[in-house]
Amino acid sequence: MGTKVRVGLVYGGKSGEHEVSLQTAFAVMREFDYSEYEIKPFYISKQGEWKSGDVLLAPPESVEALRYGSESGGTSTTALSPLFSALDSKSVKKTGEATISGQPAVIDQTQGEAVDVMFPLLHGTFGEDGTIQGLFEMANIPYVGAGVLASAVGMDKIMMKKVFAQEGLPQCVFRYFNRTQWEKDPNYFIMECEVSLGYPCFIKPANLGSSVGVSKARNREELIDAINYAFRFDRKVIVEEFIDAREIEVSVLGNDEPIASVPGEIAPSNEFYDYKAKYIDGKSTMIIPAELPEETADAAREMAIRAFLAIDGSGLSRVDFFLRKEDNRLLINEVNTLPGFTPFSMYPLLWRETGVPYKELLKTLIRLALERHKEKQRIDYTGESL
Repeated sequence: MGTKVRVGLVYGGKSGEHEVSLQTAFAVMREFDYSEYEIKPFYISKQGEWKSGDVLLAPPESVEALRYGSESGGTSTTALSPLFSALDSKSVKKTGEATISGQPAVIDQTQGEAVDVMFPLLHGTFGEDGTIQGLFEMANIPYVGAGVLASAVGMDKIMMKKVFAQEGLPQCVFRYFNRTQWEKDPNYFIMECEVSLGYPCFIKPANLGSSVGVSKARNREELIDAINYAFRFDRKVIVEEFIDAREIEVSVLGNDEPIASVPGEIAPSNEFYDYKAKYIDGKSTMIIPAELPEETADAAREMAIRAFLAIDGSGLSRVDFFLRKEDNRLLINEVNTLPGFTPFSMYPLLWRETGVPYKELLKTLIRLALERHKEKQRIDYTGESL
Protein backbone atom coordinates (compact mmCIF):
# COMPACT_ATOMS: atom_id res chain seq x y z
CA MET A 1 0.00 0.00 0.00
CA GLY A 2 1.66 3.18 -1.18
CA THR A 3 -0.30 5.62 0.97
CA LYS A 4 -0.38 5.63 4.73
CA VAL A 5 -3.61 4.65 6.44
CA ARG A 6 -5.04 7.62 8.29
CA VAL A 7 -6.52 6.63 11.65
CA GLY A 8 -8.85 8.93 13.56
CA LEU A 9 -8.36 8.51 17.31
CA VAL A 10 -11.30 9.71 19.42
CA TYR A 11 -10.60 10.09 23.12
CA GLY A 12 -11.45 12.01 26.28
CA GLY A 13 -15.22 12.17 26.49
CA LYS A 14 -18.03 13.30 28.73
CA SER A 15 -17.46 10.49 31.19
CA GLY A 16 -16.14 9.65 34.62
CA GLU A 17 -13.37 7.79 32.79
CA HIS A 18 -12.14 10.86 30.87
CA GLU A 19 -8.64 10.73 32.35
CA VAL A 20 -8.35 6.98 31.75
CA SER A 21 -9.20 7.59 28.09
CA LEU A 22 -6.42 10.19 27.82
CA GLN A 23 -3.91 7.73 29.25
CA THR A 24 -5.05 5.07 26.79
CA ALA A 25 -4.87 7.48 23.82
CA PHE A 26 -1.38 8.59 24.80
CA ALA A 27 -0.14 5.00 25.02
CA VAL A 28 -1.73 4.03 21.69
CA MET A 29 -0.34 7.09 19.88
CA ARG A 30 3.17 6.29 21.09
CA GLU A 31 2.97 2.71 19.84
CA PHE A 32 1.66 3.24 16.30
CA ASP A 33 4.06 2.64 13.43
CA TYR A 34 4.19 6.09 11.83
CA SER A 35 5.81 4.68 8.72
CA GLU A 36 2.47 2.98 7.97
CA TYR A 37 -0.10 5.17 9.72
CA GLU A 38 -1.04 8.81 10.18
CA ILE A 39 -2.96 9.72 13.32
CA LYS A 40 -5.71 12.30 13.33
CA PRO A 41 -6.64 13.18 16.95
CA PHE A 42 -10.21 14.02 17.98
CA TYR A 43 -10.42 15.15 21.60
CA ILE A 44 -13.76 15.39 23.42
CA SER A 45 -13.68 17.62 26.50
CA LYS A 46 -15.42 16.79 29.77
CA GLN A 47 -18.16 19.20 28.69
CA GLY A 48 -18.68 17.26 25.45
CA GLU A 49 -17.00 19.75 23.11
CA TRP A 50 -15.19 18.19 20.16
CA LYS A 51 -11.69 19.46 19.33
CA SER A 52 -9.29 18.27 16.67
CA GLY A 53 -5.56 18.59 16.21
CA ASP A 54 -3.29 18.37 13.20
CA VAL A 55 -2.45 14.99 11.72
CA LEU A 56 0.34 13.45 13.79
CA LEU A 57 3.42 12.20 12.00
CA ALA A 58 5.18 11.36 15.26
CA PRO A 59 4.04 10.46 18.80
CA PRO A 60 2.99 13.21 21.25
CA GLU A 61 5.35 13.94 24.13
CA SER A 62 2.81 14.20 26.95
CA VAL A 63 -0.76 13.51 27.91
CA GLU A 64 -1.40 17.23 28.32
CA ALA A 65 -0.53 17.73 24.64
CA LEU A 66 -3.67 15.75 23.80
CA ARG A 67 -6.06 18.30 25.32
CA TYR A 68 -6.58 20.25 22.10
CA GLY A 69 -8.07 23.69 22.16
CA SER A 70 -7.29 27.26 21.19
CA GLU A 71 -4.23 27.34 23.46
CA SER A 72 -2.72 24.31 21.70
CA GLY A 73 -3.65 25.19 18.15
CA GLY A 74 -6.53 22.77 17.90
CA THR A 75 -9.84 23.46 16.20
CA SER A 76 -13.01 23.45 18.30
CA THR A 77 -16.43 22.41 17.10
CA THR A 78 -19.66 22.71 19.05
CA ALA A 79 -21.66 20.04 17.27
CA LEU A 80 -21.12 16.74 15.53
CA SER A 81 -22.54 17.81 12.18
CA PRO A 82 -19.67 20.07 11.09
CA LEU A 83 -17.07 17.60 12.35
CA PHE A 84 -18.24 14.45 10.60
CA SER A 85 -19.54 13.99 7.11
CA ALA A 86 -20.10 10.76 5.21
CA LEU A 87 -18.49 11.28 1.83
CA ASP A 88 -18.92 9.44 -1.44
CA SER A 89 -16.01 7.58 -3.01
CA LYS A 90 -15.08 10.61 -5.15
CA SER A 91 -14.14 12.61 -2.06
CA VAL A 92 -12.28 10.21 0.20
CA LYS A 93 -8.51 9.86 0.38
CA LYS A 94 -7.26 7.62 -2.39
CA THR A 95 -4.73 4.83 -2.65
CA GLY A 96 -3.98 4.93 -6.36
CA GLU A 97 -7.41 4.96 -7.98
CA ALA A 98 -9.35 3.35 -5.13
CA THR A 99 -10.15 4.24 -1.55
CA ILE A 100 -8.37 2.29 1.16
CA SER A 101 -11.58 0.74 2.46
CA GLY A 102 -13.65 1.24 -0.66
CA GLN A 103 -16.29 2.92 1.50
CA PRO A 104 -17.19 6.40 2.77
CA ALA A 105 -14.66 8.05 5.04
CA VAL A 106 -14.85 10.52 7.88
CA ILE A 107 -13.60 14.04 7.41
CA ASP A 108 -12.70 16.97 9.61
CA GLN A 109 -14.38 19.72 7.60
CA THR A 110 -12.27 22.39 9.28
CA GLN A 111 -9.17 21.04 7.54
CA GLY A 112 -10.52 18.77 4.80
CA GLU A 113 -8.54 15.75 5.99
CA ALA A 114 -10.24 12.42 5.28
CA VAL A 115 -9.78 9.51 7.68
CA ASP A 116 -9.85 5.85 6.64
CA VAL A 117 -10.84 4.23 9.91
CA MET A 118 -11.90 5.53 13.32
CA PHE A 119 -10.39 4.18 16.53
CA PRO A 120 -12.61 5.09 19.52
CA LEU A 121 -10.70 5.15 22.80
CA LEU A 122 -13.56 6.49 24.86
CA HIS A 123 -13.99 4.57 28.10
CA GLY A 124 -17.33 4.60 29.86
CA THR A 125 -20.49 6.48 28.93
CA PHE A 126 -20.89 8.22 25.55
CA GLY A 127 -18.14 6.11 24.03
CA GLU A 128 -17.95 2.55 25.23
CA ASP A 129 -21.71 2.13 25.48
CA GLY A 130 -22.67 2.03 21.79
CA THR A 131 -23.37 5.74 21.33
CA ILE A 132 -20.38 6.71 19.23
CA GLN A 133 -20.53 3.34 17.50
CA GLY A 134 -24.04 4.27 16.41
CA LEU A 135 -22.71 7.54 15.00
CA PHE A 136 -20.13 5.67 12.94
CA GLU A 137 -22.75 3.18 11.76
CA MET A 138 -25.09 5.95 10.61
CA ALA A 139 -22.24 7.52 8.63
CA ASN A 140 -21.07 4.13 7.30
CA ILE A 141 -17.55 4.64 8.65
CA PRO A 142 -15.17 1.77 9.52
CA TYR A 143 -14.25 1.73 13.20
CA VAL A 144 -12.24 -0.39 15.58
CA GLY A 145 -13.88 -2.53 18.23
CA ALA A 146 -17.31 -3.69 19.25
CA GLY A 147 -20.47 -2.63 17.45
CA VAL A 148 -23.54 -0.93 18.90
CA LEU A 149 -25.14 -4.03 20.43
CA ALA A 150 -22.00 -5.52 21.97
CA SER A 151 -20.90 -2.14 23.29
CA ALA A 152 -24.26 -1.45 24.92
CA VAL A 153 -24.56 -4.91 26.45
CA GLY A 154 -20.94 -4.90 27.53
CA MET A 155 -21.39 -1.56 29.29
CA ASP A 156 -24.65 -2.41 31.05
CA LYS A 157 -23.68 -4.94 33.73
CA ILE A 158 -27.29 -5.95 34.30
CA MET A 159 -28.01 -6.77 30.66
CA MET A 160 -24.60 -8.43 30.36
CA LYS A 161 -25.33 -10.76 33.24
CA LYS A 162 -28.73 -11.62 31.75
CA VAL A 163 -26.99 -12.60 28.49
CA PHE A 164 -24.45 -14.67 30.44
CA ALA A 165 -27.30 -16.45 32.22
CA GLN A 166 -28.96 -17.24 28.87
CA GLU A 167 -25.63 -18.59 27.59
CA GLY A 168 -25.31 -20.81 30.66
CA LEU A 169 -22.13 -19.14 31.93
CA PRO A 170 -21.68 -19.49 35.71
CA GLN A 171 -21.59 -16.20 37.63
CA CYS A 172 -22.07 -14.71 41.10
CA VAL A 173 -25.42 -13.91 42.73
CA PHE A 174 -26.57 -10.32 42.11
CA ARG A 175 -29.49 -7.97 42.56
CA TYR A 176 -30.32 -4.74 40.72
CA PHE A 177 -32.73 -1.80 40.77
CA ASN A 178 -33.12 1.69 39.36
CA ARG A 179 -33.24 5.06 41.11
CA THR A 180 -37.06 5.29 41.02
CA GLN A 181 -37.44 1.87 42.61
CA TRP A 182 -34.86 2.67 45.28
CA GLU A 183 -36.39 6.00 46.23
CA LYS A 184 -39.88 4.48 46.36
CA ASP A 185 -38.98 1.58 48.68
CA PRO A 186 -35.34 1.49 49.85
CA ASN A 187 -36.14 -0.85 52.75
CA TYR A 188 -37.30 -3.57 50.37
CA PHE A 189 -34.05 -3.52 48.39
CA ILE A 190 -31.94 -3.36 51.53
CA MET A 191 -33.68 -6.47 52.77
CA GLU A 192 -33.35 -8.14 49.36
CA CYS A 193 -29.59 -7.54 49.32
CA GLU A 194 -29.09 -8.64 52.91
CA VAL A 195 -31.07 -11.87 52.47
CA SER A 196 -29.77 -12.81 49.01
CA LEU A 197 -26.19 -11.55 49.18
CA GLY A 198 -25.24 -10.87 52.77
CA TYR A 199 -22.19 -8.89 53.84
CA PRO A 200 -19.75 -7.93 52.57
CA CYS A 201 -21.09 -7.13 49.11
CA PHE A 202 -20.09 -4.93 46.20
CA ILE A 203 -22.16 -2.03 44.86
CA LYS A 204 -21.63 -0.73 41.33
CA PRO A 205 -23.21 1.68 38.85
CA ALA A 206 -24.69 -0.52 36.12
CA ASN A 207 -23.13 1.50 33.29
CA LEU A 208 -19.57 2.44 34.08
CA GLY A 209 -16.12 0.89 34.11
CA SER A 210 -12.63 1.24 35.55
CA SER A 211 -14.18 0.60 39.00
CA VAL A 212 -15.56 4.16 39.09
CA GLY A 213 -18.34 4.40 41.67
CA VAL A 214 -17.68 0.90 43.05
CA SER A 215 -17.81 0.33 46.81
CA LYS A 216 -17.58 -2.55 49.24
CA ALA A 217 -20.21 -2.61 52.00
CA ARG A 218 -19.75 -4.50 55.27
CA ASN A 219 -22.97 -3.47 56.98
CA ARG A 220 -26.32 -1.77 56.34
CA GLU A 221 -25.04 1.76 56.82
CA GLU A 222 -22.23 1.22 54.30
CA LEU A 223 -24.67 -0.43 51.90
CA ILE A 224 -27.00 2.60 51.91
CA ASP A 225 -24.09 5.02 51.49
CA ALA A 226 -22.63 2.92 48.66
CA ILE A 227 -25.94 2.71 46.80
CA ASN A 228 -26.46 6.47 47.01
CA TYR A 229 -22.88 6.98 45.85
CA ALA A 230 -23.34 4.65 42.87
CA PHE A 231 -26.49 6.55 41.84
CA ARG A 232 -24.27 9.59 41.27
CA PHE A 233 -22.93 7.84 38.18
CA ASP A 234 -25.94 5.99 36.76
CA ARG A 235 -29.70 5.55 37.14
CA LYS A 236 -29.29 1.80 37.72
CA VAL A 237 -27.29 0.02 40.40
CA ILE A 238 -26.17 -3.58 40.69
CA VAL A 239 -25.23 -5.27 43.98
CA GLU A 240 -23.13 -8.43 43.90
CA GLU A 241 -22.19 -11.03 46.47
CA PHE A 242 -18.63 -11.05 47.77
CA ILE A 243 -16.54 -13.92 46.45
CA ASP A 244 -13.23 -14.88 47.99
CA ALA A 245 -11.47 -15.50 44.73
CA ARG A 246 -8.49 -14.97 42.49
CA GLU A 247 -9.07 -12.47 39.66
CA ILE A 248 -8.34 -14.01 36.26
CA GLU A 249 -8.47 -12.14 32.94
CA VAL A 250 -8.36 -13.27 29.31
CA SER A 251 -7.96 -11.10 26.20
CA VAL A 252 -10.03 -11.87 23.11
CA LEU A 253 -9.18 -10.76 19.56
CA GLY A 254 -11.15 -11.24 16.35
CA ASN A 255 -14.56 -10.93 14.75
CA ASP A 256 -16.67 -14.00 14.00
CA GLU A 257 -13.83 -16.43 14.74
CA PRO A 258 -12.08 -14.90 17.75
CA ILE A 259 -9.02 -16.23 19.53
CA ALA A 260 -8.16 -15.98 23.23
CA SER A 261 -4.88 -15.14 24.93
CA VAL A 262 -3.19 -16.87 27.81
CA PRO A 263 -4.93 -16.02 31.10
CA GLY A 264 -3.45 -13.49 33.48
CA GLU A 265 -4.04 -12.84 37.16
CA ILE A 266 -4.46 -9.58 39.08
CA ALA A 267 -3.13 -9.24 42.62
CA PRO A 268 -4.60 -5.85 43.65
CA SER A 269 -2.56 -3.37 45.67
CA ASN A 270 -5.76 -2.25 47.41
CA GLU A 271 -8.52 -4.25 49.08
CA PHE A 272 -10.04 -4.76 45.64
CA TYR A 273 -8.99 -3.80 42.11
CA ASP A 274 -10.30 -0.24 42.24
CA TYR A 275 -9.57 2.87 40.15
CA LYS A 276 -6.41 3.74 42.08
CA ALA A 277 -5.00 0.24 41.80
CA LYS A 278 -5.72 0.16 38.07
CA TYR A 279 -4.48 3.55 36.91
CA ILE A 280 -2.62 5.51 39.58
CA ASP A 281 -0.26 3.71 41.91
CA GLY A 282 0.90 0.99 39.50
CA LYS A 283 1.52 -1.33 42.46
CA SER A 284 -0.96 -4.08 41.59
CA THR A 285 0.82 -7.22 40.46
CA MET A 286 -0.01 -8.80 37.12
CA ILE A 287 0.94 -12.46 36.87
CA ILE A 288 1.22 -13.38 33.19
CA PRO A 289 0.56 -16.13 32.46
CA ALA A 290 -1.53 -16.94 35.51
CA GLU A 291 -0.38 -19.95 37.49
CA LEU A 292 -3.32 -22.22 36.69
CA PRO A 293 -3.85 -25.92 35.94
CA GLU A 294 -3.98 -26.47 32.20
CA GLU A 295 -7.64 -27.48 32.31
CA THR A 296 -8.57 -24.28 34.20
CA ALA A 297 -6.65 -22.09 31.73
CA ASP A 298 -8.35 -23.85 28.82
CA ALA A 299 -11.75 -23.40 30.46
CA ALA A 300 -11.13 -19.67 30.95
CA ARG A 301 -10.21 -19.23 27.28
CA GLU A 302 -13.23 -21.23 26.14
CA MET A 303 -15.60 -19.26 28.38
CA ALA A 304 -14.05 -15.97 27.25
CA ILE A 305 -14.80 -16.77 23.61
CA ARG A 306 -18.34 -17.90 24.49
CA ALA A 307 -18.97 -14.64 26.32
CA PHE A 308 -17.49 -12.59 23.45
CA LEU A 309 -19.73 -14.31 20.89
CA ALA A 310 -22.78 -14.17 23.20
CA ILE A 311 -22.76 -10.36 23.17
CA ASP A 312 -21.89 -10.33 19.42
CA GLY A 313 -18.43 -8.92 20.09
CA SER A 314 -15.96 -7.81 17.44
CA GLY A 315 -12.41 -6.56 17.40
CA LEU A 316 -11.35 -6.83 21.02
CA SER A 317 -12.53 -7.52 24.53
CA ARG A 318 -11.10 -8.47 27.88
CA VAL A 319 -13.09 -11.04 29.81
CA ASP A 320 -12.75 -11.09 33.60
CA PHE A 321 -13.32 -14.07 35.87
CA PHE A 322 -13.35 -15.02 39.53
CA LEU A 323 -11.64 -18.29 40.44
CA ARG A 324 -13.34 -19.10 43.73
CA LYS A 325 -10.84 -20.27 46.32
CA GLU A 326 -13.13 -22.64 48.20
CA ASP A 327 -13.71 -24.95 45.22
CA ASN A 328 -11.62 -23.55 42.32
CA ARG A 329 -14.81 -22.88 40.38
CA LEU A 330 -14.50 -20.39 37.55
CA LEU A 331 -17.17 -17.67 37.50
CA ILE A 332 -17.45 -15.04 34.78
CA ASN A 333 -17.52 -11.45 36.04
CA GLU A 334 -17.76 -9.20 32.98
CA VAL A 335 -16.74 -8.45 29.41
CA ASN A 336 -14.93 -5.17 28.80
CA THR A 337 -15.36 -4.25 25.13
CA LEU A 338 -12.80 -1.44 25.30
CA PRO A 339 -10.05 -2.49 27.71
CA GLY A 340 -7.32 -0.02 28.55
CA PHE A 341 -4.04 0.29 26.64
CA THR A 342 -2.15 2.12 29.37
CA PRO A 343 1.31 0.94 30.51
CA PHE A 344 -0.47 -0.84 33.40
CA SER A 345 -3.12 -2.50 31.22
CA MET A 346 -3.63 -6.23 31.13
CA TYR A 347 -5.05 -6.53 27.59
CA PRO A 348 -1.88 -5.81 25.54
CA LEU A 349 0.34 -7.54 28.09
CA LEU A 350 -1.63 -10.77 27.71
CA TRP A 351 -1.25 -10.63 23.95
CA ARG A 352 2.46 -9.89 24.23
CA GLU A 353 2.86 -13.06 26.31
CA THR A 354 0.75 -14.93 23.75
CA GLY A 355 3.06 -13.79 20.95
CA VAL A 356 1.34 -10.65 19.58
CA PRO A 357 3.41 -7.49 20.26
CA TYR A 358 1.74 -4.10 20.73
CA LYS A 359 2.35 -2.71 17.25
CA GLU A 360 1.10 -5.91 15.63
CA LEU A 361 -1.96 -5.82 17.89
CA LEU A 362 -2.86 -2.32 16.67
CA LYS A 363 -2.41 -3.38 13.03
CA THR A 364 -4.63 -6.40 13.61
CA LEU A 365 -7.39 -4.31 15.19
CA ILE A 366 -7.44 -1.94 12.22
CA ARG A 367 -7.49 -4.86 9.79
CA LEU A 368 -10.40 -6.43 11.69
CA ALA A 369 -12.29 -3.12 11.60
CA LEU A 370 -11.92 -2.81 7.84
CA GLU A 371 -12.84 -6.47 7.31
CA ARG A 372 -15.99 -6.15 9.39
CA HIS A 373 -17.00 -2.96 7.60
CA LYS A 374 -16.51 -4.63 4.21
CA GLU A 375 -18.59 -7.61 5.30
CA LYS A 376 -21.42 -5.32 6.43
CA GLN A 377 -21.64 -3.81 2.96
CA ARG A 378 -23.13 -7.13 1.79
CA ILE A 379 -26.30 -6.38 3.77
CA ASP A 380 -29.30 -5.08 1.82
CA TYR A 381 -30.68 -2.36 4.09
CA THR A 382 -33.16 -1.05 1.51
CA GLY A 383 -35.16 -4.23 0.97
CA GLU A 384 -35.17 -3.52 -2.77
CA SER A 385 -34.41 -7.16 -3.58
CA LEU A 386 -37.67 -8.35 -1.99
